[in-house]
Amino acid sequence: MRIRRRKWAKQELEEADFYIDDPTICKNKWKEYFKNKDKPIFIELGCGKGKFIAQLAVNNPDKNYIAADMIEAMLGLSKRNIESKYLEEKRDIDNLYLIRMNAERILDTFGKEDKIERIYINFCNPWPRGKHKKRRLTHSRQLENYKTFLAQNGEIYFKTDNDELFEESIEYFENTGFEIVSKTYDLQKDLIFEDIITEHEIMYTEQNIKIKALIAKLK
Repeated sequence: MRIRRRKWAKQELEEADFYIDDPTICKNKWKEYFKNKDKPIFIELGCGKGKFIAQLAVNNPDKNYIAADMIEAMLGLSKRNIESKYLEEKRDIDNLYLIRMNAERILDTFGKEDKIERIYINFCNPWPRGKHKKRRLTHSRQLENYKTFLAQNGEIYFKTDNDELFEESIEYFENTGFEIVSKTYDLQKDLIFEDIITEHEIMYTEQNIKIKALIAKLK
């Protein structure tokens, strides 16, 4: 997603206690960064404007969340949306970290000691051209990376509007040792998990584009 530069983003992010610009320092010790050290940790890759993760984290104070993106302007918007949602609920931001990270270098940030229990991938770039497909967040290469730090029976929740990406992602999951425990080609019709509607989801639904989704579990 292209987004214009936000001049204020860098300073606001640096001043936010829940933002980490260099998350590599947290590798293999993420639990130590949360007040609720014994609670499960979930990640959203490509958090965009942060509305999904903000609502999810506010709704589930018994879980810890990490929202990742690599674009500073997008992270700035996420920061503001997260603060707004927690303020609305009169809560401190105590179960969520916002980080700047390139997903292709995810193993610099997460290791086997982190035991992440769930990854959310919502409407990622489909990278339709053949030579670019390996950049997909659901590509086999990436899934092998996730296996490094996912907990036993760790899950991936995946949504997309793109038919080709969805079909090929099913193959990626099956070929890398994940079990697809639930899937749908119409998420509005088959609510396969308790859901929070994303901005992309609203937009595509208004265009009568069906949302595909699945839950994959590490065997």
